[in-house]
Amino acid sequence: MQRLLIANRGEIAVRVIRACRELGISPVAVYSDADRDAPHVRLADAAVCLGPGPASESYLRSELVLEAARTLRADAVHPGYGFLSENAAFADACAAAGVTFVGPPGRVIRALGDKIGAKNTMQAAGVPCVPGYNGDNQDDDLLQAEAQKIGTPLLIKASAGGGGRGMRRVDTLTDFLPQLSEARREAKAAFGEDRVLLEKYVLKPRHIEFQIFGDTHGNVVHLFERECSIQRRHQKIIEESPSPGLTPALRAQMAAAAVLAGKAAGYVGAGTVEFLVSGDSFYFLEVNTRLQVEHPVTESITGTDLVAWQIAVARGEPLPLTQEQIPSRGHCIEARIYAEDPATGFLPSLGTLRRWREPSGPGIRVDSGYTEGMEIPPFYDPMLAKVIAYGPDRTAALARLDLALSEFVALGVTTNIEYLRAILANPAFISGELHTGFLPERFTGWKPNTEIPEEVLMALGALTPRSASPLPPSGSAKGEFYGWRTTDSWRNTKSA
Repeated sequence: MQRLLIANRGEIAVRVIRACRELGISPVAVYSDADRDAPHVRLADAAVCLGPGPASESYLRSELVLEAARTLRADAVHPGYGFLSENAAFADACAAAGVTFVGPPGRVIRALGDKIGAKNTMQAAGVPCVPGYNGDNQDDDLLQAEAQKIGTPLLIKASAGGGGRGMRRVDTLTDFLPQLSEARREAKAAFGEDRVLLEKYVLKPRHIEFQIFGDTHGNVVHLFERECSIQRRHQKIIEESPSPGLTPALRAQMAAAAVLAGKAAGYVGAGTVEFLVSGDSFYFLEVNTRLQVEHPVTESITGTDLVAWQIAVARGEPLPLTQEQIPSRGHCIEARIYAEDPATGFLPSLGTLRRWREPSGPGIRVDSGYTEGMEIPPFYDPMLAKVIAYGPDRTAALARLDLALSEFVALGVTTNIEYLRAILANPAFISGELHTGFLPERFTGWKPNTEIPEEVLMALGALTPRSASPLPPSGSAKGEFYGWRTTDSWRNTKSA
């Protein structure tokens, strides 16, 4: 592998470019008109424009990506996450064109991307699954009969779905058929097919995922878990490892199930086996056949470079470490910074980054794909950056993350930074009492603090001419402190 094309944008494109530099591989990039001045374009050795800003006209056009690979003489493609990363047809097209796809082969992506097929595979292998119906018969009457067997609450899920699309919770059986119709309509529009599966709705579960890796030599290992229960609209915003809710015994059981799932699928490359956890029980949810946004959490606790592992596996090399050689040390937590307004239903915030300063310090890592002066385009996910904090334990990691968020400067757009800090300060979060309904339960109606911080008032006061400073109120006690209000210096002085 001499030249690698990164078929993505933003922070993951920058992340892959850095890995290429360390491995002596020439990184090349693609971009849309909206990303012409993006950091990944400047950092790459060469880049090709795919087309207009909308992803459907640029990053999702597999034929344009492959044409760019030919133009740039790339012998491999890294899809990142999102866009074409879980597109089996694209993986197959890369293989047909003689270009190495840095990810699982198309057959694996296809098999695991179908939730019905994936669940059937896991059940056959003995991986615990949520009770429900995942058959091929999609007749309305049969589905309604199965729903009655399952009972409420239940979940309707698009077989080809993801990100909460084509998903409906049903609390009353009389609502089943209307909800089924809506789920199918949404799934058809989003994924091109409307097959669904039914599952018992697990109340207040934890969302725990295990990082797995497989190679072409038949080896499959896990790199421990990530707690991903803090979600807004089915999208994760805070992830950490180790999970504060797993006992050593439960962790070992889930790790074994994750490896079993990988072997059952003939897995190759980086993947994530996702579970729902309720008490001491856990259930298979799905497999994401790509690198995850939250992969830095795993890299921090294991001391590994997962992108380098992906490239090694794509080259046909065995996994760099055996299961026994993979450590887990300390604690890591990641927060995703979005250009969105949590107080208005997480509406995206567009604009120009007038000021951008990333925090630093012991145990702090920031992955971002933006720089000061850049426009936030309306075409893509509004994530701006990820702040990753590592410490010897959870308490230290949380403290470092909160400090880093307090120091992050992103002006020109509304961000979720204050919202993230409010979550970190919540007593239930601090004690590790997490579940997927945590944010709706505790933060619905959240509003930012509109009071001007004291330090800002002090700074404004320091800029005020002394003649305009208010005098001490009449009758005030001698010796009362007025600080910067009564002096032109920063010394606290007594009033006359």
